[in-house]
Amino acid sequence: MKLKRKYNRLTTGLYPVLMLLLPLFSLGDDKPNARFEKGNQLYAKAQYPQAIQVYQQIIQEGYQSAVLYFNTGNAYYKSDDVASAILYYEKAHKLAPNDKDININIQFANLKIADKIEPQPEFFVTRWWHNFILILPAGTLSVLSDVFVLIGFLLLIAYLFTSIVAIKKACFYMGIVLIFIGFTSIFMANRQVNYFSSHHQAIIFGNSVTVKGSPDINAKPLFVIHEGTKVDITQKEGSWIAIELPNGNSGWITLDNVKEI
Repeated sequence: MKLKRKYNRLTTGLYPVLMLLLPLFSLGDDKPNARFEKGNQLYAKAQYPQAIQVYQQIIQEGYQSAVLYFNTGNAYYKSDDVASAILYYEKAHKLAPNDKDININIQFANLKIADKIEPQPEFFVTRWWHNFILILPAGTLSVLSDVFVLIGFLLLIAYLFTSIVAIKKACFYMGIVLIFIGFTSIFMANRQVNYFSSHHQAIIFGNSVTVKGSPDINAKPLFVIHEGTKVDITQKEGSWIAIELPNGNSGWITLDNVKEI
């Protein structure tokens, strides 16, 4: 499991707002960066519990990034805590859905869990749409949208002030195209954020969890799932949650059996 070195900050709770601004910026305070590097050094020395402690300290301070979650997942995996590894890989996936290393590690970690669940086939149009909006991280799309729109408007300003016909036409059409690409990037980022916010998922933490037919301890048991399995949360009722598996099976379990992604 290789580490990622680059670290950017995204403050918890500001993501939907920063989506329309410039969401990736360097840390003004070097302490989290220094701790992140310290965690990487501990990982390199195979001191995985200590590395986890350092990474978790950064997370608890409100910082999040795909790189931070990815490295945290690696440290948990090396500590043989596969469920926690999957949890943090999935957190990283939400911030960088098309990252090859993250997706490979998710697949690799899932080979270690007991439940091998085949997902239901996805309609090709739905699959294409999801691939389209997840092609780049929302933060990257936001940055690109700012750049394209800014350059597009600068070209339109140049169109107004230049007198050379060829340059005038080039500035106009290129400006329109770039502004269109910029607003398309904003739309894709918005859809991506909406996609993840509407898909409430969690990882099972419990060696063996019995799924019930209703939110009642005495309800009929339906099936059993095991630690590390990812589930969709479709409903909450008190201390119970309704879950659905990728194969369509559904039921109820108690909230203390999962950690939300």
